[in-house]
Amino acid sequence: MTLLVMLLQPPGGIFIGIGRPEMDRRVKRVIILMEQGFNQPLSVADLAKAVNLSPGRLCHIFKSETNVALLHYLRALRMEQAKRLLQTTFMTVKEVMIEVGVRDESHFVRDFESTFGVSPARFRLSLDIENGPATELTAELAKR
Repeated sequence: MTLLVMLLQPPGGIFIGIGRPEMDRRVKRVIILMEQGFNQPLSVADLAKAVNLSPGRLCHIFKSETNVALLHYLRALRMEQAKRLLQTTFMTVKEVMIEVGVRDESHFVRDFESTFGVSPARFRLSLDIENGPATELTAELAKR
């Protein structure tokens, strides 16, 4: 488990250190739960219940402690993992989507594109072009 998670936000990024002693222990616990279970269906209500808070109160405390909305943090975790899977496996985009806990393909593509500036398919294609000789088909697809 990592103690720092980078959330990409245009134009730069922010770091959240869950190891800092002054952070609310409930927020630390929720971050750990999200990192361990980002590929599972996680609801704010479930996370709030795990730390004995109401969903609204958890969202408020999380935002005040991290400067990031809870669901935005969870989405960033999922997108970072999706990027890693696209870089390091031969899983299809749909398989990656399911692996990171996203159930709707249009949401996955939109979130990936808003996070990294390119669709998952184009991201994977750019890796193929960078990492080896491009076939005629790969080169043709890259032009589109």
